[in-house]
This record gives sequence, structure tokens and C-alpha cells, in this order.
Amino acid sequence: MAARNVMKNLRVKDYVSAGDLRTDIQSSKRYFLEENFAQAPLLNAAIGVEANLNFEVLGENMTSALSTFCTTRGGIRMTTAGADDDQSILLPHLDTKQTAWTNVKWGTENQTVWESTITTGDDVATGLLIWAGLKLTNTPVIATDANQVFFRFSTDDSDTEFVCESSIAGVDTATDSGVTVEASTEYKLKIKIDEDRKAQFYINDELITTTAALTNDIDLIPYIGIQALSATAEFIEVHNEKISRLIYE
Repeated sequence: MAARNVMKNLRVKDYVSAGDLRTDIQSSKRYFLEENFAQAPLLNAAIGVEANLNFEVLGENMTSALSTFCTTRGGIRMTTAGADDDQSILLPHLDTKQTAWTNVKWGTENQTVWESTITTGDDVATGLLIWAGLKLTNTPVIATDANQVFFRFSTDDSDTEFVCESSIAGVDTATDSGVTVEASTEYKLKIKIDEDRKAQFYINDELITTTAALTNDIDLIPYIGIQALSATAEFIEVHNEKISRLIYE
């Protein structure tokens, strides 16, 4: 019996000290969601027993067939259809009552924390745009959303590194992350909004930059997208998404 108690105590200690994810996202004061894509996200029209009931895909020329399981590393692979400007965008269903991923509010005042682990495709040198984070709409066009915090990479903008993009009441700020975007490489992306509504950007658990205070009471939506900027099919793998917020203050 004593041995069992020792092992139990060790497991509790490991859980508490396992790092930022455990303390930030999972606690009794926070509401937490995690998606590991046990079902593939399909187009919204395909909601049903074979589709992911929390997430869908959309975008220019996107089809359900272009959202597949990543059998080697887990999660899903999203591929564009093959023409210039084709898109593959992952988002939670926006339908009323369909999922807590959108029907629970992820407000700038709620100390919202979002993160995802992704793997880039096998060519990131030309013709590619990637975006991931918390936005109001599904577009990678920076000027569209007056309030947003997200990661962005565009070869059309001559980016070689992830750019941390923030918009606060229409004022846009871009900060180079210093983290080079390489082919076939895994990245852990995280955005943490603190009690002062300042958003902290992390890549691979390293703090990159902190914004000024975000606009109060803005409910954001998690989006991950890829766009081909040439007539070539591009893909990205998404292994998980996690989000949390305060239950109460």
C-alpha cells in the first residue's frame, strides 16, 4: 500500500510540474478544450457521423477529400486543390449549438490561451501563405479584421520567418519572430492573452513578443489556413489544437 501511495504522489507531482500547458490551460479556474482530430474535418455540409463535429474545412476550391488523416504523425493534413490562390482553412463549426469551440466565447478579457502543433509541407520556398491564431474572420488579409492576434508567413511578402501579427482597433503591428519557416518541420504555436489583455506569442515554448493591450471584450475564433500562391498543391499538417479561458475572475 505504501508503494502505491508513493507512485500516486509522484504522478500528481509530475502533473503539476509538467509545464506551462498544465498550469495555463488546465486548472480548476479554466474552461479547456482539446482537439486531436479523431475524425477528419470535412466541409460544413458534410456534418454527420463520419465528420468531425467540432471542426470543418473551407476555402477556395477546398473539398472534403482534401482533408485527410496524417497517418505518420497523427492529426490531419490539409491540401489545396492545385490552382493559384486555392485555400485550405481549418475552423470550428460556426453553427449555433454545434460546438463549444465557437459557442463558448474566447474573449480578449477572458485570459484566453490558444495553441496548436503544426508541421509544414515539403516546400516552403515559393508560392505559399500560412496563417494560424485568433481572428474574427477566415481571411489571411491583415487589414480585414480590426482585432486579431495570429501567426503569418507569406512568400509573396518575402517572409522567411513567422510574423506575429496583431491588430488592435484597426492598428496593425507586424513583428518578425526570428523563427525561420523550414520545410517538413514541426512548430508549436501559442498565443496567451494575460490579465492586462496583452497577447504573448510563443513558438516552441519560447516567448517571441508581447503586444499592447488588446481591445476589450472582443470574441475571437481560432483559424488555421494555407493558401497556394502559385499553381501548385500545398499542404500543412495540424496535429492538435487547444484553447482555454477563465471560468470566472
